[in-house]
Amino acid sequence: MSTAAEAAASPDNETSPMDASDRNGGTDAWESTEPEYSAGHGHSFIKRTFHRPTYCHHCAEMLWGLLSQGFTCSLCSFTVHDRCLKSVLSPCSTLAPSLVMVPISHCWSDPGHFKRKFCNVCRKRLEDFAAVRCEICEYYCHLECQDFVTNDCKECATFYPGTHQNHYHHWREGNLPGNSKCAVCKRTCWSSECLSGYRCEWCGLTAHAGCHRAVPLDCNFGILGEILLPPSAVTLPRTDIPLDKIFGLQRRNTSRTISEDWSSSGGDSARGDDAAAIGGASGLDQPQQAQGRRPGQKDKSDAGNEDLVKVFDGNYSAQRRLYRLVGIQRGTTVAQLTESSLRAYNMAEDASRYTVHEYSEKDCGERPLDEASPVRQQFRYDARRPAVILRYRSSASSSEPAVIRVYPIGLPGRGRGVDVTVGPDTTAGDALVSSAKRMRSAEGADPATLELVEVSLDRTVTQRPLPREERLLPLLAAIRRDSVRQYRLTRFHVQSLTDSRGVAPAGAAMFVGNLMNGMSQRVYEKILLEKLGPENKWDSIDVIYYEYGALVLVYRSAARLQQAYSVLRDQWFDDKPLLVLPLPHLHPEMIPDGITPVLVLVNVKSGGCQGIELVTAFRKLLNPHQVFNLDYGGPLPGLYVFRQVPYYKILVCGGDGTVGWALSCLDNVGPDAKCNYPPMAIVPLGTGNDLSRVLRWGSGYSGQELPLNILRDVAEAEVVTLDRWTVIFHPEEKEKDETKVQLQYESNAANTNEDNASIFVMNNYFGIGLDADVSLDFHLARNENPSKFNSRFHNKGVYFKMSVRKMINKGSCKDLHRQIIVEVDGKVIDLPPLEGIIILNILSWASGANPWGTEKDDNFNRPNHWDGQLEVVGVTGMVHMGQIFSGLRSGSRLAQGGHIKITLKADIPVQIDGEPWVQSSGQVVILRSALRASMLKKSKAKLKSGRNAEPSFYSPEIEEGATGGSDQAVVD
Repeated sequence: MSTAAEAAASPDNETSPMDASDRNGGTDAWESTEPEYSAGHGHSFIKRTFHRPTYCHHCAEMLWGLLSQGFTCSLCSFTVHDRCLKSVLSPCSTLAPSLVMVPISHCWSDPGHFKRKFCNVCRKRLEDFAAVRCEICEYYCHLECQDFVTNDCKECATFYPGTHQNHYHHWREGNLPGNSKCAVCKRTCWSSECLSGYRCEWCGLTAHAGCHRAVPLDCNFGILGEILLPPSAVTLPRTDIPLDKIFGLQRRNTSRTISEDWSSSGGDSARGDDAAAIGGASGLDQPQQAQGRRPGQKDKSDAGNEDLVKVFDGNYSAQRRLYRLVGIQRGTTVAQLTESSLRAYNMAEDASRYTVHEYSEKDCGERPLDEASPVRQQFRYDARRPAVILRYRSSASSSEPAVIRVYPIGLPGRGRGVDVTVGPDTTAGDALVSSAKRMRSAEGADPATLELVEVSLDRTVTQRPLPREERLLPLLAAIRRDSVRQYRLTRFHVQSLTDSRGVAPAGAAMFVGNLMNGMSQRVYEKILLEKLGPENKWDSIDVIYYEYGALVLVYRSAARLQQAYSVLRDQWFDDKPLLVLPLPHLHPEMIPDGITPVLVLVNVKSGGCQGIELVTAFRKLLNPHQVFNLDYGGPLPGLYVFRQVPYYKILVCGGDGTVGWALSCLDNVGPDAKCNYPPMAIVPLGTGNDLSRVLRWGSGYSGQELPLNILRDVAEAEVVTLDRWTVIFHPEEKEKDETKVQLQYESNAANTNEDNASIFVMNNYFGIGLDADVSLDFHLARNENPSKFNSRFHNKGVYFKMSVRKMINKGSCKDLHRQIIVEVDGKVIDLPPLEGIIILNILSWASGANPWGTEKDDNFNRPNHWDGQLEVVGVTGMVHMGQIFSGLRSGSRLAQGGHIKITLKADIPVQIDGEPWVQSSGQVVILRSALRASMLKKSKAKLKSGRNAEPSFYSPEIEEGATGGSDQAVVD
């Protein structure tokens, strides 16, 4: 049998991330003749000799020598040089949860395999084992280690009323970008061989483990500070709603507790034993390897010198038959089995305070074991695999006092927790008064305005306010009986009853969408009241977006909002699930002068579906509360959250249709917002991206440009104006064709008045005839098979095929010039033979073509997108259109003006900004809209530079202040 030190010391990917007999079990693993050293951060170091190249987790250098090269923590595999032993600062994973001041749940990704990354729990490689990562911070862990993570995600909402909150670095150990330099000593601080080094999750500053304490505490968010939304300006309702639901993350197995996330198959079958022993559920369909075995490795129990024992940590896991496996040998005693069981549950505590009882899974009986005899000879219950239950060894008296740790949360100022002794008669009110007197943050506060909250540090942090009369000792005893690990993860917070951080002065807001468009407020209220019930009725309705079938409910209590959310999230209306999204509240007065936060809107379905990667990247670079996934309510939730910010920018990640969608929503929100027309930048994810090309943001996002560079370009872009135009259709008769009606409905017509006049807003171009006919065919094909149109290259290929078909089979657009009459500024235009007309607001059409051309013409003014003029261009046929596409020829210039009237004599295909349909005969009027748009144009200097080099993530000011130098760290 291999020793624990050999398994723990090896950082290579051949070692199991959670090994039952090496890391947690196998009692002889801890019978070492080497002296054991206890460090101040919970590590239990054993001096070892390594048989393969091993690296120090403190300084990231290789351990050299022939014998006793270094030390390894027997609990978390932390490996160090002899010279680094006294300098270790990184806490052991068994102690780390208790060191977190404000616990914040992680938002886990789907299981996957991550290259060149290390687990933040067991410190081993991730490549060969399924793992997850936090979508908000840089926390990685194996699925088998997920139960033992530290809930220390970025605290993104820290508003305190009446104070200007200093912001501090949020350090994360390991997994640094390549070529990272230490901000203190200027030497390389990253490692591809082990989990080493530290990085600030806000500003990106990197440093060695031994150097990061020398960095000033305050963080200024680095080079993105001028567009980042400060956490001190955000209030998030303090509820138990998982953060992944608030951020709009569609993930599996993100809200289940430690025990709930284990496999519940249990049983005595081979699959049940292996699956239930994992402890870190993967959410995968296939059974996982049992602890103590590497994939493909022979089970050590087959060797005949070791058995595996099921270990339950209390009544809760025993009732659900959820356990971990621990190896025992012939001479293993009860004390050794108890110590191994604690290690299996990642508990570095005095084993003398605990004991194990033999447990019967059939009748739930327990039997104490003789501590003087080997456990292997004492099992009596008839089972294929013996089971034990871990118990707290209490004294004969049930009134033994206990000590709890109480932390000040949500109170102004800083302060660590205090220890409070709990006796038989100690109530929550007594502990509250005792702890408040000793807390600097609670000085002068009336205990009547405070409350004591029980907090469980699990995969999701949950809390429960305690009644003042509730006795704490019976509560602790009950938690201990249910789960000794859960007892260790339970803590207590003192916070204000009013909880200014939990509910903003305006109340807690919840966005409700997917209702029918255009109904009255009375109808909306009736529908929601039927689903919520009178007990969960809202306190007020802040705003109703009639055209989108959405509204914002406001609750004065965060608890009532949570209850309403739990009721509405599973409700349906008109065969669609209701969209329910709790919203943060922004405090503009807390945004420092000179800071212009950027609101990021990402359409994850645009173009090649690259948006999901951008959502994750931007949430890590910025405050997650300023990044919105348009799958959850579209642009409205983000625009509502930012409505009180006096000046901000918008970054839209999507195609031209997404930009138009955001502008249309801004038209609804803008009149009631402090900033009516925030400037908008674009990350082109669509197929055409014509507006993006004009504004220099590129023809399409390829995934090669770093998200950090995109945000830097947004911060430095110049503001320009974009003309917008109102297009009014007056059909001669009411539309009867259901297909045409459906196409008009899908084109998102702004409204339809009594005389059937439809009103649209045009931003880019308006087409009649041939180009609209091809776009319509493409639109119908994509609606029939949307899953096939997930690639920008494929979309253009399909468009080309349809264009060739139109070239061979001429349709109804052949004699277009005879079917329409065009008037520009009151003058009728004499039309030559045409098959299509394009009316341009920008000089880019159909993926970058310029139908107007670049030739100088004294009869027309030089066009641009802010001059109040439209350009009218004619296309003679499909060949002509192909020549325009390829840049060999321009279109036929017909006119230029600010007021256009077109008479349609027949049903003709039309399109507005790429949204096509068949329009019936009638009149079309194009007028300059009273609505306007401010856009961000990429700086030409940045366009030339290309920003190909990897940029510095944090500003030189931080580094110079910390180290006196000017070198900058480099990140990927």
